[in-house]
Amino acid sequence: MKFTLSWLKDHLDTQASLDEILVALTQVGLEVEGVEDPAAKLGAFRIARILTAERHPQADKLQILSVDTGEGDPLQVVCGAPNARAGLVGVFGAPGTYVPGIDVTLKVAAIRGVESRGMMCSMRELELSDAHEGIIELPADAPVGEVFAEYAGLDDPLIDVAITPNRQDCMGVRGIARDLAAAGLGELKPLDVPTIRGNFPCPIEIRIEDAEGCPAYFGRVVRGVKNGPSPEWLANRLKAVGQRPISALVDITNYVMLDHGRPLHVYDLATLKGALVARRARDGETVLALNGKTYALDPEITVIADDVGVHDVGGIMGGEHSGVTETTTDVVIECAFFTPEHIARTGQKLGLTSDARSRFERGVDPAFLGDGLAIATRLVQQLCGGEASEVVEAGEPPLAVRTLRFDPNLTEQLAGLAVPADRQRAILSRLGFGVDAGWTVLIPSWRRDVDGPADLVEEVVRIEGIDKVPSMPLPRAEGVAKPTATAAQLVERKARRTAAARGLNEAVTWSFVSEAEAAAFGGGAWTLANPISEDLKVMRPSLLPGLIAAAKRNADRGATAIRLFEIGRRYLADAERPTLGFVLAGEKSPRNWQTGRATGFDAYDAKAEAIAILAAVGAPVDRLQLMEAVSPVYHPGRSASLRLGPKTVLAEFGELHPATARAFDVEGTVIAGEIHLDAIPAKRASGFMRTAYRPPALQPVTRDFAFLLPADKAADELVRAVKGADKVAIIDARLFDLFTGQGVPEGQKSLAIEVTLQPAEKTFTDADLQAITAKVVAAAAKLGATLRG
Repeated sequence: MKFTLSWLKDHLDTQASLDEILVALTQVGLEVEGVEDPAAKLGAFRIARILTAERHPQADKLQILSVDTGEGDPLQVVCGAPNARAGLVGVFGAPGTYVPGIDVTLKVAAIRGVESRGMMCSMRELELSDAHEGIIELPADAPVGEVFAEYAGLDDPLIDVAITPNRQDCMGVRGIARDLAAAGLGELKPLDVPTIRGNFPCPIEIRIEDAEGCPAYFGRVVRGVKNGPSPEWLANRLKAVGQRPISALVDITNYVMLDHGRPLHVYDLATLKGALVARRARDGETVLALNGKTYALDPEITVIADDVGVHDVGGIMGGEHSGVTETTTDVVIECAFFTPEHIARTGQKLGLTSDARSRFERGVDPAFLGDGLAIATRLVQQLCGGEASEVVEAGEPPLAVRTLRFDPNLTEQLAGLAVPADRQRAILSRLGFGVDAGWTVLIPSWRRDVDGPADLVEEVVRIEGIDKVPSMPLPRAEGVAKPTATAAQLVERKARRTAAARGLNEAVTWSFVSEAEAAAFGGGAWTLANPISEDLKVMRPSLLPGLIAAAKRNADRGATAIRLFEIGRRYLADAERPTLGFVLAGEKSPRNWQTGRATGFDAYDAKAEAIAILAAVGAPVDRLQLMEAVSPVYHPGRSASLRLGPKTVLAEFGELHPATARAFDVEGTVIAGEIHLDAIPAKRASGFMRTAYRPPALQPVTRDFAFLLPADKAADELVRAVKGADKVAIIDARLFDLFTGQGVPEGQKSLAIEVTLQPAEKTFTDADLQAITAKVVAAAAKLGATLRG
């Protein structure tokens, strides 16, 4: 929400300085996002008069001007503006002045061989408008030498505040002034609402057929208007806040919307056929909106239509067909109340945003329909003339009286801030609440966000000053603090520290993704009914969409080695699943004189990360089985999963499938993985004391075995079978060689396994070793493996 300081003072009688106002705004919950002082960037430009204008000897379209700047001798300026002439009073920039519209700092320069010492400026060069046909022309009596910004009234600071969705009352300047008045920065000026009697019956029928979407629809006709450019004060005020002046009639509606938070619309009466009706759209209907786009409508959308067709997407945007033009002579001014939830759904469905929608979906003041219409009618008559009809009031705005019983002691109980009862009553009264002697509080019509005593406490505290809430230490039990982290929290903590220690950078991404991103991962089980954006609509089924998008953004900005991880939740149909996701992209190691060109990541790097993190959090990595990946987002030949048995998947990892990479528009090889933290078996409770470590008294013994195994069998199966052949004597088994080729039959592979044996009470005898060897060979034989001779 943007407004100027002078605009604010139209509603607030105050002597406070700009800095005091900015501090107060933030203190009452209206965070100041920025302040722009136009005078600061235009302060070096002065009013100047052209004394003489002569043709440039080397260029037909240039003139040599003699300019009186009000200081010292006249300066010579070369100018190409067609309207430059002797006697013209304009705006001059001296050498050393920065010109914002062309991003240039002026200096003394020779133009076609003639020295130029400054510049006569156009409106576009000063960023005052898009006009650049010639230099600025000021009245002949404009004071030469005076600062142009002060003369033109441009020394009016622009304030930009962030309005939270619950503060619909501050979507207009008057609501902001009311908050500042309550905070003690001045007095809220009385609202001047005119009484405009109709001189003739309204010539057009106005009615409602969709009371759910549009409970109230007020309107009147003003005939005999003359539409044209807005007066300077209105155009300047709109331009200051980023609105483009269009015409007086349109600018009036925008002004009332910004001034009072009340959207309005004007129709050209000549374009309407029959009654003006608020109804539901019909199948197949479309509307060409003021933004030049055509929208297909359906019966869930409220529209404003006549007997021929649709003219307006109700509460969001008007149509081109019935818009006012320079030839308009009779207008219909409408002031309606649209149901906030209905507006929000319509805007999301059509992907259509507007200033009107942002106010209606928050909820405008239902009691301000008549007043808003009267204020707009007065402005139309003042600026465009015309004669007003009687007002048609179709429907009833939702004006139910809402009251609350309030105990002023709640403020200290809930917020910890002691505020005298009289002070609380004064704060609520200045905010527009009615408070009787028994503390029954009447809620004003413009505060639909207040529905309980806690909301009143919030109002008191934010005006009194949240900085006055005393700091209080949280209570804690005496003695040594007891651990409070749950087993799941400890697992996440260890996983986070391990991933960071291994060189991965933690990322925090949205828990919501777009439908397209979710579809690449099989689709999401949960879709938000009221998302903040269409790109954040589906609860993520995986952490990888956010991480892949983050990796792409980093790569687009020049990052060459990307190592990201995130711990969060996947939202599946049955539950929320705590997960650690990671992405590796770019260069694993940069090019250097030893290895030559840079090397990239592969699936084995992902496997190493997964096993290291699982080991750190206590997963039984020695019992994990390596199987194919479950998810189709990975490359089928360059991915795998780590499991405890065929059903319990602890991790998936590998290279992204080319189709997945294309869906996210990423280039190059991307390695990713997810560790399912909730699938890790919980440790058995054994107290806080570890048993003393007692190393074996005897040294271990190693034996090597070479087996021939069918080529389609996984080596991991053989290693696990060998390790389980004698669970007492064999403490480890690992693969150390794989060979195919000469000497190995076709369709088979040679696997060499090192088996570690640990004697217990005595050393192994030859008979013991032969017995263990027989068990190993027998276990391998069950898989179809034979001992290689």
